[in-house]
Amino acid sequence: MLLLGIDLGTSSIKASVVDGSTGKLIASAQYPDTENTISSPKEGWAEQDPEMWWDCVQQAIQRCNSSGKYNPKDIQAIGIAYQMHGLVMVDRDLRVLRPSIIWCDSRAVAIGNKAFQQIGEEKSLKHLLNSPGNFTASKLAWVKENEPKVYGSVYKIMLPGDYIAMKLTGAITTSNSALSEGIFWDFQTNAVSEDVMKYYGFPAAILPEIRPLFSNHGEVKSSIADLLGLKAGVPVTYKAGDQPNNALSLNVLEPGEVAATAGTSGVVYSVSDQISYDPLSRVNTFAHVNHELNGQNRLGTLLCINGTGILNRWVRDNVASGLSYQQMNQAASEVAAGANGLRVLPFGNGAERVLSNKTLGASFSKLDLNLHSKGHIIRAAQEGIAFSLKYGMDIMAENGTKPTVIRAGKSNMFLSDVFSQTMVNVTGVAVELYDTDGSKGAALGAGIGNNGFSTPKEAFANMEKTGIIEPDHRLAGQYKEIYQDWENVLSNRLKEIPA
Repeated sequence: MLLLGIDLGTSSIKASVVDGSTGKLIASAQYPDTENTISSPKEGWAEQDPEMWWDCVQQAIQRCNSSGKYNPKDIQAIGIAYQMHGLVMVDRDLRVLRPSIIWCDSRAVAIGNKAFQQIGEEKSLKHLLNSPGNFTASKLAWVKENEPKVYGSVYKIMLPGDYIAMKLTGAITTSNSALSEGIFWDFQTNAVSEDVMKYYGFPAAILPEIRPLFSNHGEVKSSIADLLGLKAGVPVTYKAGDQPNNALSLNVLEPGEVAATAGTSGVVYSVSDQISYDPLSRVNTFAHVNHELNGQNRLGTLLCINGTGILNRWVRDNVASGLSYQQMNQAASEVAAGANGLRVLPFGNGAERVLSNKTLGASFSKLDLNLHSKGHIIRAAQEGIAFSLKYGMDIMAENGTKPTVIRAGKSNMFLSDVFSQTMVNVTGVAVELYDTDGSKGAALGAGIGNNGFSTPKEAFANMEKTGIIEPDHRLAGQYKEIYQDWENVLSNRLKEIPA
């Protein structure tokens, strides 16, 4: 049973083919070789062209096929993971009406905050588990208010993964998990939120058809199959946001299990069987991939820091020009913990939910031009990313999430010993590393949706742990002191930002 997984990231698209019977990766490819850009026509805006995503998806699949390690026509199901919270709009001819307003765009913050007040804070939290905030529904409301001609031409809106599935199959579908991440879902009625739709004035027909997350979301059209070397009629049987999918790829499906990732953004994601929420909506709760409408509750609480890998990339491009990420990690490791007092706040990629949707901006503090070198800057940036996750995990702890171990794929920032050691030593929580990623998880998700496994856990029976990073308790005091200094810098910076 060959399965194709597509991971639609912000920086690139990755495709993987997995042998479902063994769980082994057969081939994998990424496109483009350089990272995709985020367009920012105005301050706080973040957009990408969905057609660019589709071109990258095709290129990644064709690169995978060119490996010659499998027959593309033997692929039996397709799964898609995608960057969360984006807004894609198409007309009746299924043409994209404007660039996608993606996850880190800040333009709809005020609109979402007003909706939170008008619907009622208590009612919003009880039913939506979140403030409408800066999520997809509020982004659509921004388009309705500011681009009425575009809004008037909308046939359907979609999340990014729904769009890629549409390009493959022609079908436009979604799931309760996807709608919950867009803040369209009412967890008390187990249906689309009447409060959100009525308040924003959205017609019900604007949403895609709702299907179970693990189910048939359309079959590959003949023209697309010919283009990509696939067999016509191959079903798309799984679609999930990148963070629920990352958790799935790490077999994080049951209450108390916790996953993390640190790509463009950094995330800690915990699973619970309780319908609960953060009173200040600083961390957010969505339907997990195995949440059932009239059965078991499986909710994912998501802590997201927008500016993690994107900060590391910025340092590479603007400070460490000419160095690879591996060379950067080596340079950072040659500097002592604490980077000689240099502190970096990594909050330069839009409004941060963990900071109550404030747009803080990234900043360097206590930079000494006679003391600090390139290596200090790299290390301080990676430590700042780890400290921001610690800051958010303390908020999760206020709401009952206190992990003893976190699972993560050995990729992105977790390839850096400096970042990984800082994270485990400042949080006191061990990190287990696994040989997996989002595209492999999406492929196995497709196998679950295609009934290739008797249970979801069976799909991960052969998952390989590559190592574990344990806290060094001898360093606990040192990292606590460094973190407290970093937190003081953050506190002082927050005082400068209007409420």
